[in-house]
Amino acid sequence: MKIKFEPKKLHLKETFSIAYGNYNHRVALLIELSHQNCKGYGECVAIDYYQIDLQSFVLKLKEIQSKIALQKIIHPKEFFKFLFNLKLHPFLLSALDCAYWDLFGKLENKSFIELNQLPSENLVESSITISVADFDKQIQKIEKSSWNKFKVKCKGLNKTHVGKLLQLNRNIALDSNASFTDEDCIWLQERVEVQKFSYLEQPRPIDQYKILKKKGFANWMADEDCQNLASLDKLIPYYKSINIKLMKCGGLTPALAMIKKAKELNYEIMIGCMTESTVGISAGCVFAGLVDYIDLDGANLISNDYATGNYVENGKIILSPKSGLGIELKQK
Repeated sequence: MKIKFEPKKLHLKETFSIAYGNYNHRVALLIELSHQNCKGYGECVAIDYYQIDLQSFVLKLKEIQSKIALQKIIHPKEFFKFLFNLKLHPFLLSALDCAYWDLFGKLENKSFIELNQLPSENLVESSITISVADFDKQIQKIEKSSWNKFKVKCKGLNKTHVGKLLQLNRNIALDSNASFTDEDCIWLQERVEVQKFSYLEQPRPIDQYKILKKKGFANWMADEDCQNLASLDKLIPYYKSINIKLMKCGGLTPALAMIKKAKELNYEIMIGCMTESTVGISAGCVFAGLVDYIDLDGANLISNDYATGNYVENGKIILSPKSGLGIELKQK
């Protein structure tokens, strides 16, 4: 098995603003695993608030390149055990795990969904993100959009804006990226009308969630608080929902395990994304028949997508008929 990797600059169609900052581009690390005539792809993205250093990932890949080259083609869950023992950062682990699932499926001439017997009909629609901006501009974007579901980013709580969003009678979620105060959370979870929001994501900074009440009116959703399988038990009293992102948890293999356990614990589940190309989005799309929410608009936000595969069109998940994750790179 051969491995190649290269950084790719993802240009955003417009400045993306969230509570953590403003962004005009992201840098992705594209990984290609190949065997015989088949190629599998995965990627991870540099996210500053996760303190991701892609250069350190490149050095790590150079260090383990020979070990990967010596690996025989085995089942992806067995290959994941090999990767896990290399003690990789979850973002890098995810890129390698996804690339291997894509390669393995292509070698077997079966899709990830077929290999794992996942549902492929009645797929949940994705939301599209409305980034932090002048509130009237946010409203205009929602009203002009052809999408049906929206995730509205905010920086702190504006109670007047909350009221106006609820009056729109649209499918809206709120994401404060940890910018709500304890007082904001108490105010929200005590108001019956707040249950009209599909969910309220990551209201407080990491590990500051104990003010949240699962039995309140707010459907609190854990994002940064929910990193992996070990997070699920401790969050039960506070969060009704969790956001599983492949890069956070380490890829498709651990995501499968997280979904299984989260269902047993009666969480509502979302598959989310970072700013990613279709390489990353293709991997997330395979779970659209299995979960309650999807937020996979990452590739829709960039102007130079370099791949094809599973994709999102006006919120609808379109699954590729091709094997693996269906990923192919566009010709330059």
